[in-house]
Amino acid sequence: MNVLMLSPGFPAEMSFFTQGLAAVGARVIGVGDQYRSTIPHEALAALSDYVEVNFANPDDVISRVRDALRGQQIDRVESLWEPLMFLAARLREAFGVPGMTVEQTVPFRDKEIMKQVLDRNGIRTPHHYRATTSAQVREAAEAIGFPIIVKPIAGAGSADTYRVESRDDLEKTLPALRHIPELSVEEFIDAEEFTFDTVCANGQILYHNICWYRPRPLIARQLEWISPQAIALKDPDVAHLQAGVQMGAAVIEAMGFRDGFTHMEWFLKEDGEAVFGEIGARPPGARTVDLMNYATEMNLFVGWAEAVCHGRLSQPVTRPYNAVSIFKRAQGQGVIQRIEGLGPLMADIGEHIAALDLLQPGTPRRDWEQVLISDGMVVVRHPDLAATMEMADRVGVELQMYAS
Repeated sequence: MNVLMLSPGFPAEMSFFTQGLAAVGARVIGVGDQYRSTIPHEALAALSDYVEVNFANPDDVISRVRDALRGQQIDRVESLWEPLMFLAARLREAFGVPGMTVEQTVPFRDKEIMKQVLDRNGIRTPHHYRATTSAQVREAAEAIGFPIIVKPIAGAGSADTYRVESRDDLEKTLPALRHIPELSVEEFIDAEEFTFDTVCANGQILYHNICWYRPRPLIARQLEWISPQAIALKDPDVAHLQAGVQMGAAVIEAMGFRDGFTHMEWFLKEDGEAVFGEIGARPPGARTVDLMNYATEMNLFVGWAEAVCHGRLSQPVTRPYNAVSIFKRAQGQGVIQRIEGLGPLMADIGEHIAALDLLQPGTPRRDWEQVLISDGMVVVRHPDLAATMEMADRVGVELQMYAS
């Protein structure tokens, strides 16, 4: 099986998906805008060929790929990086390859159309409007009522997402949104926030995961001192989460999704109502696939590849652990100077720390408002949820990084 893998080495986790394709027997042809010399070794070793392109010119990409293939048959075109989804769809159409078309891709990239599809299928979404001008944002806000959420139509994650409390707050927020051509103005849902992540083949869910965000992402984005957590739950099928699991399956069916990873975010209100947030035809970011691997002891990079190439998931789905990522943000600005509290934590709970990846002293801080992983992450896992949360909170409080 010949598989075109777009951007096989960027972002960083793409290397592991590229490896996964090779591991299930695919002949992987990389298509990317990186110089071959800069592709991570893990990805490069998995490639049978590589076509260097400029992603900014889709027509030229198609032409270069056609020239490079020299008549070879292509069986799959895969892209797990959201900005390249439309290009992947165009390549499938150009080469007659099965998979998501441009038309099928639109609802996954346009959040207003996405919600319209789900509205027609009776799935509860926040009340929502599309806006391309400040006047339209104001009109939508008045129709919905404050508080509201304003975010990009084609965004990913919580970037450029704002909770707006009042008319005055809206006027203060609008200048920060001038660079975004289309906005979604939505009802604010006061609820806990979860994910519903899947690996699918032939429209069937082969694996599902629920992550619980602590605290809610909008709160974590506003307060630098917080160490945000994402907990991959050992038991995603507990009774109080069933409304979200059922909704997730209904969303995938309504969207017509067939093969690969999906990442959905949803809300659970105090009264038990599940409300849709958004869905991407891609894996979750912020190394959440790693987190799911730590929770299940599976290799979901390979599992995804097997699903898209062979329509199955042969690894047994096990869930021995709750696993939580704790993302650390240094105090101060500039360069990391020191890390405190790690030694005592390792002595006390080191056997439960599955991964430790912190910026080391002498390294410049990352922009915490743009990069969820911020200045590093710690993964803790334990079979008991209460014990997992207690250890995660200890990491959040006792492990501190300082920059100047």
